[in-house]
Amino acid sequence: MKDNQSISVTVNGKAYQRAVEPRLLLSDFLRHELGLTGTHVGCEHGVCGACTVLFDGQPVRSCLLFAVQANGHEVLTVESLAEDQDALHPLQQAFWEKHGLQCGFCTPGILMTLLPFLESNPNPTDAEIRLALSGNLCRCTGYQHIVEAVKLAAQNA
Repeated sequence: MKDNQSISVTVNGKAYQRAVEPRLLLSDFLRHELGLTGTHVGCEHGVCGACTVLFDGQPVRSCLLFAVQANGHEVLTVESLAEDQDALHPLQQAFWEKHGLQCGFCTPGILMTLLPFLESNPNPTDAEIRLALSGNLCRCTGYQHIVEAVKLAAQNA
């Protein structure tokens, strides 16, 4: 077994230094080492998208990356969106207003996927939204309310 490796990573604007096992997944590091449980782990194979975070501004599946790969990088999780529970991010607010979630398990990954999408596509069509969401699985909503929420968030931006 290899010795722990020291990493320095910025998560949600805060710098962390930790010694981690080389095999520790980024998703587990976020959840268990940092207590950021908004990053959900579903399939553990990069298929469902529930564990999506932003890695240097790009959406990635945190279950497919090792924590050591985040050394020197910036990670944003769903916890970075709202200042507090009374001041939701506009995308979160739109999800609430348009009923874009039911059980909520997939929602953090969807939100983190949609942030850079809306930045690069401020007036998306339904088809573009559905394509952007094609890597995020939701078993509850049927996606229509999610699409409506994304359109509302784009309007309110």
